[in-house]
Amino acid sequence: MKYKRILLKLSGEAFQNKEKGLSIDPDVLASIGQQFKELISEGAEIAVVVGGGNIFRGLAGEKGGTDRTTGDFMGMLATVINALALQSSLENIGIPTRVMTAIRMPAIAEPFIRRRAMRHLEKGRVVIFGAGTGNPYFTTDSAAALRASEIDADVLMKATKVDGVYTADPMEDKTAKRYDKLSFGEALSKQLKVMDAAAFSLCMENDIPIVVFDFFKEGEILRVFRGEEAGTLVDH
Repeated sequence: MKYKRILLKLSGEAFQNKEKGLSIDPDVLASIGQQFKELISEGAEIAVVVGGGNIFRGLAGEKGGTDRTTGDFMGMLATVINALALQSSLENIGIPTRVMTAIRMPAIAEPFIRRRAMRHLEKGRVVIFGAGTGNPYFTTDSAAALRASEIDADVLMKATKVDGVYTADPMEDKTAKRYDKLSFGEALSKQLKVMDAAAFSLCMENDIPIVVFDFFKEGEILRVFRGEEAGTLVDH
């Protein structure tokens, strides 16, 4: 295996099933659980930052008349809903977990404390981070980069619906080409939207490689974990 401790960034959309009209699909959660089981069997320590876009987005709320700060806090609460759903699904198949939140809500989750989070990982628990950074105007990409830095993660794995970083949006441009590997400098100079600027800078400054990969491609997450050719690696 190439990595040991991973920080997985899961968007809220990963929990959705639009065809069934479900914001949180139990079958999708079960599939995530099986992938986690395989990773743990190979020695992975897993931390997860979840988004909330399947339930609410602060920017979308702003367009509907909700002020941005309030909308962002609503989005943070949506990430906690996803974190609890993921926790329940993982524990149903015997994977021990802890949910830690950036906003204190002791009735349902632990507050984020760095040393405690690292101890959970060392004990083989999946740690699920909710409520982003706890601050408005910061995305869950930024939360993922921040938590990856704090827990000394070996890699930040960004789960998407495409199999890496392309020269253009492959959904819109059929001639777009995929990068196997990029340096941080190349990604910046080519203005490739790997993550938002704050998140990208954190990873670059703290020497945390980013792998963008197709989370829904069977076995892909294992290939990334083992260091095989999968997705796009962004590193120094």
